[in-house]
This record gives sequence, structure tokens and C-alpha cells, in this order.
Amino acid sequence: MPPDAPLNPARTAFRQAAHTLRNLRRDFPEWHLGRPRYALWALDVATPPVDRAVARAARHLDGLLLDGYTRQPHITLALGGFPSLAPTHPDDYGPADFSAHLSALRARAPGPFEIDIGGLASFTSAPFLAVDDGQGGIRRLHQALGGMHPGGPYTPHVTVGLYGGEWPTAEVLARLDSLTHSSPVRCRIERVSLMSYGATEIGGPLAILADFHLADGSLHWHGEALFPQPD
Repeated sequence: MPPDAPLNPARTAFRQAAHTLRNLRRDFPEWHLGRPRYALWALDVATPPVDRAVARAARHLDGLLLDGYTRQPHITLALGGFPSLAPTHPDDYGPADFSAHLSALRARAPGPFEIDIGGLASFTSAPFLAVDDGQGGIRRLHQALGGMHPGGPYTPHVTVGLYGGEWPTAEVLARLDSLTHSSPVRCRIERVSLMSYGATEIGGPLAILADFHLADGSLHWHGEALFPQPD
């Protein structure tokens, strides 16, 4: 099945919405409460072919997107929270949360698998490239990490950018559909990454904190370990 076949409920919901959501470039102190970074589990798919596909889609949507989006191509699997060794807020991400996620990955993660990326669709907040999870690896990882997603059904995707205005969805959909078809990009997934981004910057770059390797269940930190590794 090509990755643009299951353009899923998100496409239907986009058709039904009147306008896109305008993203604002500002600090969000009421959300981050001074905490500097937010963590999530994701697949790093920033390869040259995927980079080119994302850049091509962004150029096609020039004028609709918020300037300064620098987040590299990735597929979010599960949200973590604000890393903290001594959690005090409900959305802090502490050692017990990390240990539970790592244990779940070791118990339930698949081996390396392949996906296809391609086909332009959109949420009301952001356009994306669709992901064909034909081997079910993303589904298994998402479920292992909690199986929940805010804002509706989980839709694996690669974000192209963020809308910078309230554009009529009918007009945007016509623009999306006018992108010339190109072959999907095949990606081999061999690791799951714990990533983070600066909480004060919308669309800022991701940093990879650690990689969980699907072949052998090992975890490797990039730099100093954020949390102690459970036995």
C-alpha cells in the first residue's frame, strides 16, 4: 500500500474544518513554567531523501507556513514531558517514567523494520508527509510506549512545517493536492530515540538524548546520561 493511500481520518477532519490554525512564535511560560526542555520518544528519519521530500513540500506551501521551522524530520511515537530527577509537576518526566518506557521497549519492541514516507496531507495546525507502516513496527512501538495521543487518533507522520495563518482549508487542500506525485521514500528503522527540544522556541531543532537499538535492546546515551539506567 503506498503511503499516500491511508491519508487517514486527519484528511477528512481537515476537509471539514473551516480554517487552519495559526501558530504563533512566542514564549509559552504558562506551559513550560521555566523548565527549559521537553522530551519525547520518536524515530529519527532525517536522511537526505526524506530531507529533500520535506523541503520540496515546504517549498510547495511557501507563504502558508510559519517562518523559522527547523525541526528535523522525525516521527513522534509518544510524549514524555519536562525531564526532572525529582518530578513535581504532572507533566514532568522523571526516572520512573523513563524506566517504565525503557522496560516496555525491551519487552515489546519489534526488531528493525521498514516504512515508506510520502504523500502530502495536513492537520489543521500543520501539513505532513504520510507514513505507511505496512509492517506494523510503528504501531507496536507506539503501543509499547503508552498507546495514547492528545488531540485524537494517533497518526504517524513527518511534519513539514507549521501554518502561520488561518487559511481556508478548501484552498489549502487544493494546494496540497496539486503537488506533483513522487515516489515514496523507503526508510529502515533500526533505533528509537529519546529526543528533546527547547520549550521556549516553537519549531526549534530536536536534540537526540539517547538511542534504543531495536536489534539488541541496548540503550546508548549521547553525552551524559539524563537518568540512571534501570537494572
